Amino acid sequence: MMHGGEKSDLAIVAMKPANKAERSAAEWVERRVGTEGNASPPCTHRTQSRERVSPGLARVRQAAKTRKKEQFTALLHHITIDLLKDAFLALKRHAAAGVDGILWRDYEINLEGNLQDLHRRVHRGSYRAMPVRRRLIAKPDGRQRPLGITSLEDKIVQRAVVAVLNEIFEEDFLGFSYGFRPGRGQHDALDALCVGIGAARVNWILDADIQSFFDRIDHTVLIRFLEHRVGDERIVRLIRKWLKAGVLEEGKWSESQQGTPQGAVVSPLLANLYLHYAFDLWAAQWRRREAKGKVIFVRYADDIVAGFEHEAEARRFWEAMRVRLEQFRLELHGEKTRLLEFGRYAAERRERRGQGRPETFRFLGFTFIAGRSRNGSFQLQRRTRGDRMRAKLSEIKAELKRHLHATVAQQGGWLARVLRGYFAYYAVPTNFRCLQRFRKRVVAAWRRVLSRRSQKSYVDWSRMKKIADEWLPRPQILHPWPERRFAVNHPRWEPNT
Repeated sequence: MMHGGEKSDLAIVAMKPANKAERSAAEWVERRVGTEGNASPPCTHRTQSRERVSPGLARVRQAAKTRKKEQFTALLHHITIDLLKDAFLALKRHAAAGVDGILWRDYEINLEGNLQDLHRRVHRGSYRAMPVRRRLIAKPDGRQRPLGITSLEDKIVQRAVVAVLNEIFEEDFLGFSYGFRPGRGQHDALDALCVGIGAARVNWILDADIQSFFDRIDHTVLIRFLEHRVGDERIVRLIRKWLKAGVLEEGKWSESQQGTPQGAVVSPLLANLYLHYAFDLWAAQWRRREAKGKVIFVRYADDIVAGFEHEAEARRFWEAMRVRLEQFRLELHGEKTRLLEFGRYAAERRERRGQGRPETFRFLGFTFIAGRSRNGSFQLQRRTRGDRMRAKLSEIKAELKRHLHATVAQQGGWLARVLRGYFAYYAVPTNFRCLQRFRKRVVAAWRRVLSRRSQKSYVDWSRMKKIADEWLPRPQILHPWPERRFAVNHPRWEPNT
């Protein structure tokens, strides 16, 4: 679900609403229709992800926006050498090699020649996808997640194809979909969920998780969804090649009958495409036709949180969603999917019934708590998930042991970078105590390592405090309150709508 942290800009400035505002991220306030925007310039360098876009791709996006039912039959010519070069430069320099054994720095030596040859093979149809090398990554709960490592040229072509397809599908995807989309991140999803729970009449939360989603994607259904908008058979053929390339694990090749490998560049887009048709459009329609009370949705990849005003509607939606997903060979996770009473009035209602405090739920690395502010009013609180904190501390301890005899400056510089990255993601309002606890445990782990360097290297706490204060940043809240950032990102949102 969540990998790494995001840096947040703390500056909240007064913004004049744009002529054409983005669709609001919280679906329950998306009813207002924006005014007509200004005419698009012939060439644009600005998109939702703020990346440079060619005039041809800008026209593709405009056509996708104005003609929602149109199939695009000529897309491959947008895969240019320049686009392939941009895709190559966007890759991680030090990523592991795929089955081809080629690293980024090796390919760069003759970059122009390699890209020209790759471009020629893609357009002639002689390009062949290579199997994905599978590696198992430990998860915080002790299980293992299969991660696919793609060959370098497959990464380049996949990134270029994704850049083209994003111009089409970003105009189709709904506002409550956040996972792996340009210009949208985990904190955008967290903000939308907090605003929805705090401002809408949400009394029940359905915390849903699709079991082994990436491994269960049906290839035939996925291609059918893709062809709703993509009529260029050459692009479709490329997608089929990647889906059928197979997996290489411990030297043995196996054919891929279903699923898309986690870690492949194209997988997030295909996953969003699959759930757009399998869940998003259906959920939006269910809300319009079936719901009587307020309903909100936030989806990040296969993690879905739905908020309801009425318990009966929540249970009806739960059952309807189970049936809907089964039609596309997907299944809700029995242990991770649950309905709980949550929201502004949950604590009062449960207290009147003689029940305990409202249950909590987890989303994108945080535990959500229906708490109280200092003045006694409802406050949605977020805490770092305990298992995520423990897993990160275990990684830090193992790394410190491997570099037991590194200098204090080397260890301190590395730990400072780790803490800054950790704070960049988890430093949200109401989470300060968890940040303090994390830093304290890091300092304790560092002290144990420094004290084991030799028989005379014992470090007492007074000296350790000076070392930690010199090297390690102190925790501070880096993210604004969700409703503040949400209002900046969506200027047409009104709290009382």
